[in-house]
Amino acid sequence: MKVYICFPNAKNKALTMSYDDGKVEDIRLLEIFNKYGIRGTFNLNYGIMLQDQAGQKHPRLSKEQVKELYAGHEIATHSLTHPTIARCPLTEVAGEILEDRKGLEKLLGTIVRGHAYPNGSYSEEVKQLLHQLGIAYARTINSVADYSLPTDPMEWNPTCHHNDPELMEKAKFFAEFKKSQYLKLMYVWGHSYEFAENDNWEVIEEFCKYMGGRDDIWYATNIEIIDYMTAARSLRFSADNETVYNPSAISVWLQIDGSKYVEISGGTFVDINSLL
Repeated sequence: MKVYICFPNAKNKALTMSYDDGKVEDIRLLEIFNKYGIRGTFNLNYGIMLQDQAGQKHPRLSKEQVKELYAGHEIATHSLTHPTIARCPLTEVAGEILEDRKGLEKLLGTIVRGHAYPNGSYSEEVKQLLHQLGIAYARTINSVADYSLPTDPMEWNPTCHHNDPELMEKAKFFAEFKKSQYLKLMYVWGHSYEFAENDNWEVIEEFCKYMGGRDDIWYATNIEIIDYMTAARSLRFSADNETVYNPSAISVWLQIDGSKYVEISGGTFVDINSLL
């Protein structure tokens, strides 16, 4: 019996987005995402959100707007005040992350576990520290167009920035990819204010219209991908692959012998043959 891990509902491709800083342009970006069923993660600086935004060219959203506006998407940390953290003492980094988490969690009434490195700045010491502070993953700004899942969640490289001149070529390759023996992920990042600065909102509109509504793509937030793959790695198989135990609370989907798909519900011990 040949067994492959799938994404939820037997899909083998996932799309996620990641946008930084929580500027007012997120309002228009979210309208586009929601229109086409695109989902993603928004990385906010709680400390700057509280500052007076008068006179700012691209003001940040107020804390009163956050919970409702980002409903259906993920909020993650981006540090309290956006320093270049690889240059900071680790005690300062710890405060930046914990205070950002605390503030965002109070606004949302949930647990915040993701991060995007401010100014793309990180180090091995910072990566280890963030893990100890309850951060499950951290996104870099280093584009790597291999459409793969992260081997190190604390150094999660996106596929490309939305200003990549080959954005639509990359999207078409991803959308047309049909080899189900692979799990593929496309991850696009940026700042919503860049669309206003460059007067090119049509870039993200075209991308989302093209990529949205596809039956073979899982539209997910960053943390959903991390949690699902953690659950998938936690599966315990018998030596012949015919029996599996799922100790997590999350259902995991499997492809069996190339053409059959089964859902292994959380907390169950299953004879796979009984599901075929």
